[in-house]
Amino acid sequence: MSEMHVRVYDPPMCCPTGACGPDPDPELARLTRDLRWLEKQYGVVVERYNLGQQPAEFVKDPEVMELLSAQDVACLPAVFVGDELVATGAYPTREELLTRLGLADDDC
Repeated sequence: MSEMHVRVYDPPMCCPTGACGPDPDPELARLTRDLRWLEKQYGVVVERYNLGQQPAEFVKDPEVMELLSAQDVACLPAVFVGDELVATGAYPTREELLTRLGLADDDC
């Protein structure tokens, strides 16, 4: 089986997870939990990049640069499973990620 891989390109945030500050976004906390769960449960390799903290990672990826050129930061977050772009502008659910990874879990 080939390595399962998820890449998340987040909009600019004050910290790597965006979970700091007086009013953290519950979607960011949910995504962080889901990504950690996928890593532990299935060995999925997760890479997550924050435009405010790691702009060079955005520049390295031609597809992300094309999205940013066309839509500016409105396209973020951009989420890839393998080399396939699976979501822009919103974070996918755990169920959506499982489906895109070709996995199933009755407990999600």
